[in-house]
Amino acid sequence: MPSATVNNHRPSELLSRLASAEPEVKVRALREVKNQIIGNRTKKLSFLNIGAAPAVADILANSFDDVIANNCNNNNINNILIQSAAVLGSFACGFDAGVQAVLDAGAFPNLLRLLANSNEKVVDAGARALKMIYQSKLAPKYDFLQQKNMEFLISLLNSENENVSGLGASIITHSCETSLEQKALFDAGILRKLNSFLEGGSLSQRDASLESLASILKNNSEVILKFSGPEIGRPLSSVIDLAKNRYPRTRLLACMCLIVIRNTSPHFLQDVGIKTKLIRILLELLDDPGQVGDEAPFAFSSLIAQKEDLQKLALEANAIDKLHHHLQKGSLHPRRYEGILLALADMCSKLESCRSKFISLQVLNLVTDALTDDNADVRTAACICLKSVTRSIKNLSAGYFMNEIIVIPLVQLFLDPSTSVQVAALAAISNIVVDFTTFKSIFVQCGGMKQLVQLAKSIESAVRSNALWALKNFVFLADNRLKEGVFSELTASLLSSLICDPEPSVQEQALALVRNLVDGCINSIEFVFAEDGLILGAIGRQLQSASKAEIGIQGMYALCNVASGNEFHKEAVMHQLFPLVGDKNQSFMSKFLQSNDSQLCTATVWTIVNLTCPSSPGASRRLEKLRNTGIVSQIKNMVNDPCVDVKC
Repeated sequence: MPSATVNNHRPSELLSRLASAEPEVKVRALREVKNQIIGNRTKKLSFLNIGAAPAVADILANSFDDVIANNCNNNNINNILIQSAAVLGSFACGFDAGVQAVLDAGAFPNLLRLLANSNEKVVDAGARALKMIYQSKLAPKYDFLQQKNMEFLISLLNSENENVSGLGASIITHSCETSLEQKALFDAGILRKLNSFLEGGSLSQRDASLESLASILKNNSEVILKFSGPEIGRPLSSVIDLAKNRYPRTRLLACMCLIVIRNTSPHFLQDVGIKTKLIRILLELLDDPGQVGDEAPFAFSSLIAQKEDLQKLALEANAIDKLHHHLQKGSLHPRRYEGILLALADMCSKLESCRSKFISLQVLNLVTDALTDDNADVRTAACICLKSVTRSIKNLSAGYFMNEIIVIPLVQLFLDPSTSVQVAALAAISNIVVDFTTFKSIFVQCGGMKQLVQLAKSIESAVRSNALWALKNFVFLADNRLKEGVFSELTASLLSSLICDPEPSVQEQALALVRNLVDGCINSIEFVFAEDGLILGAIGRQLQSASKAEIGIQGMYALCNVASGNEFHKEAVMHQLFPLVGDKNQSFMSKFLQSNDSQLCTATVWTIVNLTCPSSPGASRRLEKLRNTGIVSQIKNMVNDPCVDVKC
């Protein structure tokens, strides 16, 4: 039996046929373009690269002109309108480059015009194309505070065409961002309309309504309170019911809506049964082979993040076992891979029992493998997961993480082309290098320490800050030989410049690094006196103009550690605290002692304690200086401070 012939013209040939004056030829060409590009990104790019989007947008615009000029609406023109919209929607479907091309070609206003056409099929084609565009973050936003936009939205939601009403819901999901817009939508009765779709709409209307509801409710407890009341029916009950729906996507969207409510207003959905049910549904949805399964771990993460009670319930529901099982399958879609790693990160962020489970199942090996994945988001997620697991002092003390299998791939990520990967790798290594065992030499041998110093010079402030954080932890309670190695790489000039960095976060971490460098034996204190006291001078200048309490805290503890040394060290600290006689320097110390931040007060008091230690020969002289500048009287007034650390 002969095989059927399939037209598969080259893109350039089809483009020339789109310019035909014959309506039938044009329709066939449009239909073939649509058939070639559906679900095929490579084909989409091929057509976009030769200008297909502007060509189809022009066909759409010219067809409108024909309708107006000839005052007609015949089948040929309708077919051209339908096929043009279908092609433009296919370019946009799941492909941001396609969305941008369609928008740049000026097709968006004409697609909107299709919604007013008298032919239902034309309207449907326009709505479908616009829905494809509104799957992308690049889609135009509507300001719902403008009356004309609200009226347009209401007209869409009131349409009997489910693609048109679904488009209205998609526009809400994409455009609703502020609390004022959320309130305006509620006041306009939009939630009542969406609730009607939940209770009696089609599958697509229900799903679109659940998504838009989540946007209207997010971070707005006032709207949630009204949503949950009797004013607009029983929408919360409807959403809870839909979480048990037989369609996986509906279950996922209902769960996401409930999570938004729970995260914004924790007093709702307090029932343990509902929370457990949400956890179990999301874990079950991981089994879905499609997009629902890809998105389920992200919803799970948003449910349990920073919530110990939910993490405990998830552990009891064998969440770590199930996430581990999915990781073991291999060949995961990058989105799903990333989501599972982030879900594990949230599971292990607080509870030691979760981290113990993670270690016992040997999930660590699979997470380490993800550090070398081709996808940058997966690599970032793997680092974030390691950061959570390595918060365990018990496991750090056991030396589980300071080994070549973990450290070497992390160090390699320091040079990753993605800044987000670099920052995540640095955050993970910051925990690992605290390691309380004697294996810190592994990090030095694989070049980690030298790379941290190089990254401290990065043009990206987040990279500089995290590199310094890692170095700070690396020298924590380290022996003087290791500190000398770090300091010889850093140099006094670099460290002093980082203390005075334009970014406050970098200043804070640089000062914290100095604090740990000079902590310990008296020889460590000498680091701040290198190159004629360059670092010590930088600390003093930074404290004079500290923009944040955190900077003052780290700077004062650095001086506190220096002041624990000999007479020369103590006098050098006094010189930084009181370089001149005058009110300016008096207020500098007074300001810290009067701070609302108890840690800053405590750091300042400890510095004074070390300066006035009775066994020091110059203690009485320094005490007299502090008394003359009003510091002693301030401290006397602090004996009844509500903070125990300050009072003691």
